[in-house]
Amino acid sequence: MTRYRLSGAVMTHPKRRAAAERLAQAAPPGALRVVMDPDPAGKPSVLRTALCAWSAIEDGATHQLVVQDDMILSDTFFTRARMAVEEMPDAALALFALWDSRNGAAVRFGALAGARWVAAVNEYFPCVAIILPREVAAGFVAFGRRHLDSWPDDILMNHYLRAHRIPAYVSVPSLAEHEDHGSISGNAFRGPRRSVCFLPSDVPGREDVRLGGLRVLPFFKHGVAQCAVRVGAPGDDPGHWLHLTCEQYLEGCGVRPGRPQPAIVGMAEASGSAAATGTWLTAFTMGFVQQRDGLHRTAAPDGGTAPDPAVLAEALATVGPGGISYAQPEERIAELRAELAQITLAGVAAGREAADRQRARPARPRTAAPLRVGVLGSATPLTEHLVRGLADAGHRITLLGRPTAPDEPAARPYDALLDLTALTPQHPPVPATAATAADVGRGTSLTLTIKYPDLSGQFRDVTVRVGELYGPGCPHDTRIGRLVWDALRSYPLTVEDPDAELRPLHVGDLVGALSAMLRTPPPDGTAGLAGAPVTAAELATAVQTAVRPVPLAEAPPTASAAPPRRTEEAPWPPAPPGWKPATDLVHGLHTHAQWLAYEGIHLALDA
Repeated sequence: MTRYRLSGAVMTHPKRRAAAERLAQAAPPGALRVVMDPDPAGKPSVLRTALCAWSAIEDGATHQLVVQDDMILSDTFFTRARMAVEEMPDAALALFALWDSRNGAAVRFGALAGARWVAAVNEYFPCVAIILPREVAAGFVAFGRRHLDSWPDDILMNHYLRAHRIPAYVSVPSLAEHEDHGSISGNAFRGPRRSVCFLPSDVPGREDVRLGGLRVLPFFKHGVAQCAVRVGAPGDDPGHWLHLTCEQYLEGCGVRPGRPQPAIVGMAEASGSAAATGTWLTAFTMGFVQQRDGLHRTAAPDGGTAPDPAVLAEALATVGPGGISYAQPEERIAELRAELAQITLAGVAAGREAADRQRARPARPRTAAPLRVGVLGSATPLTEHLVRGLADAGHRITLLGRPTAPDEPAARPYDALLDLTALTPQHPPVPATAATAADVGRGTSLTLTIKYPDLSGQFRDVTVRVGELYGPGCPHDTRIGRLVWDALRSYPLTVEDPDAELRPLHVGDLVGALSAMLRTPPPDGTAGLAGAPVTAAELATAVQTAVRPVPLAEAPPTASAAPPRRTEEAPWPPAPPGWKPATDLVHGLHTHAQWLAYEGIHLALDA
């Protein structure tokens, strides 16, 4: 007799009670009970209902299954779920992953390797169909009750599992699919939310075949080929991740995939060049990483099995659709699916060939010797992204820590010194208590310094004024960060002075500008780096589009009826010759939100 017993619940709202009851009735007798939102008239909250569902575990059950009411379960759902519990009794098990997610990218690598489960990666942990051991469920309920009306349940779940070192896996293929009949919790703005790989008749078995240790995750989301890269030694669990684009990652690997793109894009008769390019870049990176890192074997005793052709075909066919789902209706995505799948297959094959070519011949020397750049400043998530970006751009970076005196001999071996100390926590751009956008117009730009040594050992300094930084690595307590942080938690956005102006600058654009300035020093002693000026009201609207369409709140009354004071700001210096920012504000805010939700939260929330 099995040592483990699984009980289950369907979490729902009165508006969707009929759907929940149909799902429960279609399951084996007694497998699922309907659990209702305890406060259906209150503010929509998936977490509130989820905590009730986790608390509804039956006496004698060792594990609890929670399923949302808008899921379709595979024919072998319960058989595979029980077999997985037997094989991984101490683990959290996600039975679904979205097609544009990082866990979805991990599932694709699992499909390529013939795995049945992949280790979950640092993102949200998919909670639409999930199994937890009894003790873990109880611990999450206690944790979740302390954070009601804050973060979504899947973000909190990932944070809790990570903080307590609970093993977590995602099924290959998904055992459930999203029906997408509207979203009570306010997620409809995200577009169709489909599984990375759903096969209704997946055959149970081999639940011991797992793939873990993934360090590079290419995924196509929000119309951009993105890449999450794990930092630290392989045993450094749980580690943390850098947020890059596929193009930046490949450039750092010495690979330039641009040449074959015109032929691949030519395959896109209906989808258009943007969708085709994003799909192809993601697939190329996937094939390159798989071939280079040898991701063909799993943790099974015999190394696993050959990929299941049906699972692999479905997993690869969703790369393109997932990347355009934020902007296209379901019908249009269905029309483009076959074409984008063809591009994905071509991209994976091209990436594998690139890895083989790189392995077969030594790396070609760069046309110019890399600049030796010493970087001053403490290690922070932001400086980590900047340093990685500069290294990927071909610079030889040495971290120097604290600033050195200009005449110190150790500084002379470098072609330039880049002083990033203004980005350390000891130099915050705004006080941590200032919570509104009224301060936006007060001119709180940062100042960085680039030192160029001459033959005599003397330095010529260039002062670099930097606008309001946002993007991966940027904290939640800056002016832009506060608005993104509130939108992530579904809080209203407060803007005291809608006309206050700021100059946003994305981390990626800062990397590009610094790289260009290191190679070609600007003629003047001062340069300004910023995107197009926006008002606080325009910024809030962009956050609503990029993160979540939360409402705008009225600013609290002030003691004085006088308008917010703004000090005079020095004229903004000219940009370096030939440089201009390339990041769209909405997409840049999206990358900032992703980093805060998946990485920044671990620096700000106690589990």
